[in-house]
Amino acid sequence: MPSPDLEALLRVTAPGYVGVTPPEIAFGTTDTPVGRLVLAVTARGVAACSFENEHAIFERVSREIGRFIGPDPRRLDPLRRELDAYFEGRLRAFTGSVDLRLATPFARTVLQMMLAVPYGTVTTHRELAARIGRPQALRAVGNALVANPVCLIVPCHRAIEAEGKPGNYAGGVEAKRRLLALEGIDVG
Repeated sequence: MPSPDLEALLRVTAPGYVGVTPPEIAFGTTDTPVGRLVLAVTARGVAACSFENEHAIFERVSREIGRFIGPDPRRLDPLRRELDAYFEGRLRAFTGSVDLRLATPFARTVLQMMLAVPYGTVTTHRELAARIGRPQALRAVGNALVANPVCLIVPCHRAIEAEGKPGNYAGGVEAKRRLLALEGIDVG
């Protein structure tokens, strides 16, 4: 559930919304074993599954995607169910599409590569940089991964800095370790 002040903001942003006309962007939150995630779903797919503050994500979505934002359980609940199934160990790949409009063009390239990294495996920043044809762009790759607006769905937690070094993660290093452990990976 969104915080009370976010609920008020959603009502102001989607005036007249009474559940008849769904908002352009479904917006809400969900609690997980690694922290609260802010969710935004557009007609293109999941635009946010983020550890960032819900107000910051709301503002970015409003500025960069659209202003008709509101709660829409019909679109958010399937994503919440998949997240629950992932954390229960019953889901290895998310089925919905992603909307990467909140990512920079460079980050989109990196994040598209992450979609190909299967459950239970990792890649390194160096390998990603080489795959996108920018072998010297290690820091830029790391920054793109940390700024991933669609965490878990685009599995940036599967990118490690180097062998034995998990690297940074938007939800924190401990959350990254927990996610990798859930997938059977020990990064030390």
